[in-house]
Amino acid sequence: MRILGLDFGEKTIGVAVSDPFGWTAQGVEIIRRDDEKNLKKSIERLGEIISQYEVEKIIVGYPKNMNNTIGERCEKTEIFKKRLEKVFSVPVILWDERLSTMAAERGLLEADLSRAKRKKVIDKMAAVFILQGYLDSKSM
Repeated sequence: MRILGLDFGEKTIGVAVSDPFGWTAQGVEIIRRDDEKNLKKSIERLGEIISQYEVEKIIVGYPKNMNNTIGERCEKTEIFKKRLEKVFSVPVILWDERLSTMAAERGLLEADLSRAKRKKVIDKMAAVFILQGYLDSKSM
């Protein structure tokens, strides 16, 4: 069973997928969005990825504030979650993603990637951190 991890942002969706055993997360791609309100192309691409990897569950990063409150971004993420459940008929879980982007950024800095290169992969790496956090919680 493969699990899909998503970092849902205003302009991009970072995508990661688990190995078949659910042990590790690997970055797949970044889906670029021209219009935040129009998800049609993004949903179509996610459908292709879900089919290709035979995904049975989706984990979506839930961007809570550091004080554990939810804001506008969380509300948009909840709407996205409902849309995914309706279109794909697979369980969708919201996963606390606080600090995932910072952790991804730190890892890329340690790898000595330039700012331009980091910008190209940061959302995919954030999706990896989100999914890996979920996978690690299940193996405890």
